[in-house]
Amino acid sequence: MHHSRIERDSMGELEVPADALYGAQTQRAVNNFPVSGQPMPAPFIHAIARIKRAAAKVNHDLGLLDEARCQAIVTAADAIIAGGHDDQFPIDVFQTGSGTSSNMNVNEVIAHLASTDSLEVRPNDHVNMGQSSNDVIPTALHLSAALEVVNVLKPALEHLRKVIETKAQEVGSVVKTGRTHLMDAMPLRLSQELEGWASQVGQAIERLDSALVRLCRLAQGGTAVGTGINAHPEFATRMSIVLSRQTGLSLVPNDSFFASLGSQDAAVELSGQLRGLACVVMKIANDLRWMNSGPLAGLGEIELEALQPGSSIMPGKVNPVIPESAAQASAQVIGLDTAVTVAGQSGNFQLNVMLPLVASNLLTAIKLMSNTSRLLADKAIASFRVREDQLQGPLARNPILVTALNSVIGYNAAAAIAKKAYQAGRPIIDVALEETELSRDELERLLDPVALTHGGIPH
Repeated sequence: MHHSRIERDSMGELEVPADALYGAQTQRAVNNFPVSGQPMPAPFIHAIARIKRAAAKVNHDLGLLDEARCQAIVTAADAIIAGGHDDQFPIDVFQTGSGTSSNMNVNEVIAHLASTDSLEVRPNDHVNMGQSSNDVIPTALHLSAALEVVNVLKPALEHLRKVIETKAQEVGSVVKTGRTHLMDAMPLRLSQELEGWASQVGQAIERLDSALVRLCRLAQGGTAVGTGINAHPEFATRMSIVLSRQTGLSLVPNDSFFASLGSQDAAVELSGQLRGLACVVMKIANDLRWMNSGPLAGLGEIELEALQPGSSIMPGKVNPVIPESAAQASAQVIGLDTAVTVAGQSGNFQLNVMLPLVASNLLTAIKLMSNTSRLLADKAIASFRVREDQLQGPLARNPILVTALNSVIGYNAAAAIAKKAYQAGRPIIDVALEETELSRDELERLLDPVALTHGGIPH
């Protein structure tokens, strides 16, 4: 049986589910935007609640909000931040471009939770005091993305880097055939290959840290158009201080509220860095897939942990499911970035009107990269086994080893030896012994794959 109650807003009366904590404005948005069935991400809603919590304290300190209402708003906001009411924020991502509906959704839920028989807390007058959706939503966007990068994504990437570095130490003595253009090239140590991945991850972290500097500059205090109308002159600075204390981030008001409201440049920058990270993850995932290919007819250099049956028709088949998952997540993040880029240039005069999309895509990309990084680390990289027997044969027959003879016998003579060895399927050292006056001892020294992984000019 459908139970409802009547709620009122400035446009009139509306039916709302009887047990809903929200009011008429939220219900209007639910009715207006049945688009994707995808609500705004919880970290974004929690960030709005953080803003409401901080605003209540600041407004109380400024003498604009009484103690009882301040405490009631703080208590209600804390419950939302803790995730206790996530089901009360049903508005679709594809809503009004300012995110006004989501701002009012949080205002209404907090007002509902904070009000008692003896205390009326109103969504617009009290919870939204000194604020506009036009500065709350860009602030929540920055705040939620910064918190997720710092608390979720960076720890996941640090873990991935550490697991790669540990694995590199484990396989430090393994030498393999290098590959450029997917073709045999000079040898390298498997640890060198992995250290390349670790460096990529480390530099991705550096780029995220750089983007965080701009992300920690907030719109709060700009109110409707950037002039700060209806906010106390000290509101912006005090809000940044309270939010910094609450989150551990170093937050400051942006140097131009007009820039904060009219553009989303910092979000586009962060999205670009997430796209760059997706490229790093895609590279690592595809290297793992190629190295694992086979086990008989492919490269077969490593054996990934067997996690599930690979085929509904071929018994015994095991596929590289984690790298495949990682590659798909990376492709999705690259696509999300394209949408954020389009949204980022959708600022008209004093307001960007694609804010919910930007917030949702950033948080989705951060979640995908965080989860994928941990899965790659723990279920692919930490647990793969090196098939050294598979590496040794091709390494001995690798015609490219002859490159080490360039400085001794010249490029053309070395090329002739390489071709002859390749055509005959013979080790380079045997053909070089026939074609040059160098002794076997000398050739063994010059063509030692381990020595060749250290660089320099053989002599």
